[in-house]
Amino acid sequence: MRRVLTILFVFLIAACVDRGATVIVPEALNIGTIRDVHVATLRAPNEQGWFGSERAKELSFSTVSISVPPEHEPGKVRAGLARPDPRREFTVAARTDLKDDGAFIQRIRDRLLKLPAGEREITVFVHGYNNSYLDGVYRMAQLYHDLDLPGVPVHYSWPSAANPLGYTYDRDSVLYARDGLERMLFDLRKAGARRIILVGHSLGTMLVMETLRQIEIREPRWAENALGGVILISPDLDVEVFEMQASRIAELPQPFAIFVNSRDRALALSSRINGASARLGNLTDPDALAELPVTLIDVTAFAEGGLRHFTLGNSPLLLQILGQSTELDAAFQRDRSGRSGLLPGTVITVQNATQLILSPHLVLQE
Repeated sequence: MRRVLTILFVFLIAACVDRGATVIVPEALNIGTIRDVHVATLRAPNEQGWFGSERAKELSFSTVSISVPPEHEPGKVRAGLARPDPRREFTVAARTDLKDDGAFIQRIRDRLLKLPAGEREITVFVHGYNNSYLDGVYRMAQLYHDLDLPGVPVHYSWPSAANPLGYTYDRDSVLYARDGLERMLFDLRKAGARRIILVGHSLGTMLVMETLRQIEIREPRWAENALGGVILISPDLDVEVFEMQASRIAELPQPFAIFVNSRDRALALSSRINGASARLGNLTDPDALAELPVTLIDVTAFAEGGLRHFTLGNSPLLLQILGQSTELDAAFQRDRSGRSGLLPGTVITVQNATQLILSPHLVLQE
């Protein structure tokens, strides 16, 4: 019980700040490094002119220019909200609202055409539980900046309550937001990207899997043909539910990577809430997914402090390893037959599943 109360306390402290709105600071365009994040959201507008926790009937589209501060440390997101300091905090430097799907598709297409042919790809990030609109946008900007990812960043912002006590609301919102994510993915397909990588975090992984499942029912093998890979980070998903979702998809897009962490405190709390002993995100035994062509990437060794729920984005050393890994980059450029060898580490193969255990002692190649 004490452990559960401690985790709840950490959640509640994080919720004390209003994360639903900020001010736009145009001078930040000349201070930090600008990362444009293209956002589709099913959140309704709030009183401050941003997007809150209420559910909307239709998608809204925007491009948000985030200034990453000169003093930024990899793995940390210092969010500027009420009074942002562009030299020390992530700051919104500009925002352009787009009128409809057509304008959104054209915006993405224009950005793709400005890139070299080999970099015309899209990474879609779907945030997790207890996230505001700005939480997800800042996180997307941070990952793109710290990993120096190519292509165009797109964020799908579903209507989370952005409240640690709003877990049930968030679970319902995941179901509510499936059609919106499907529509956005179809839009992105029209933009002409060379490759689309779909990334989900926490409860957002349930949204990813539910959406891929319903797309498969509507258009068999769409995901296999349209997506260049799927990444699930700390998935807050029942293992058996995931197996059922995955089994409905004829061929999982490859590579299909699942980042797991057995020391994830948020998932430990989710296990208590859901009455289950484990979630997919703290799974350490590849036998449980032996029949599926997936790669479990165990990052437990990098988990330190706090909730340990976004180790991939919060660990400077892990970010360094991922950012310098030519193997990881190559894996996402191979065809579907080459899903092994993502990164150096301890590799365990059980039937179709592969487990890769990463260690801070890995030798980084310059």
